[in-house]
Amino acid sequence: MNYSISDMLSFTFMQRALIVGIPVALCAALLGVSLILKRYSMIGDGLSHVGFGALALAAAMNLAPLKVAIPVVVVSAFLLLRISENSKINGDGAIAIVSSSALAVGIVVTSVTGGLNTDLYSYLFGSILALSKEDVVLSLVLCFVVLFVYIFFYNKIFSVTFDESFSLATGTNAKAYNMVIALLTALTVVLGMQIMGTLLISSLIIFPGLTAMRVFKSYKAVVISAAVQSVVCVAAGLFVSFYAETATGATVVCINLACFIVFAAIGFFRTIGFSKK
Repeated sequence: MNYSISDMLSFTFMQRALIVGIPVALCAALLGVSLILKRYSMIGDGLSHVGFGALALAAAMNLAPLKVAIPVVVVSAFLLLRISENSKINGDGAIAIVSSSALAVGIVVTSVTGGLNTDLYSYLFGSILALSKEDVVLSLVLCFVVLFVYIFFYNKIFSVTFDESFSLATGTNAKAYNMVIALLTALTVVLGMQIMGTLLISSLIIFPGLTAMRVFKSYKAVVISAAVQSVVCVAAGLFVSFYAETATGATVVCINLACFIVFAAIGFFRTIGFSKK
């Protein structure tokens, strides 16, 4: 296609994809850093499977997808925390149990109701064509809520991320702030499924933080780097997928992978440089 950038931006679906994709990428990167450091990075993958199950049920009952998926995924996020904190099942095990069960329910419902329709297919693999005007408005409102809560509780989130025991000792209600992180992650996962798809949304949470950690060491620097990188990769992924006619979610992941390789190389050569001094 011989479209210029201005031509591309004239398409309504591309405008909507950028308007939703950029704030979702920002939310995912900010939360991803905390989830990685708390060794709970696969929660995004688990919740995305829960989201697919919820979307399958919504489609079977002819209900609005997001209005069903949001409460179901939020409750599941709290359930994951509850299981991991109050039983002998660790975080990864809890995620595996909840996610596989929800995915199985979604597949059974889909097979009974006649297989994948266009809407479910777009949520499974991601599609920039699936965003309606209502989806854009709801996504922007929820992204604003996520960013506001994250910024407002930044110091508390930082505290429970690095040393939960110390936070408890100083009077911080660590469980409450863990629930805040779970809530924000659940909202971000549901919003990101529209563009990235349920199979790839976890990469939007994991990649930016891990990439930033290859080069930067301080928490603040990692958060800022992850946020910038995530936004750039999503925007670049949308542009490349448009021109190359490739799947949007997969293209964004490939660009994130390229960034990870570059940052890992920079970190490696920096380490070699320091070791020679």
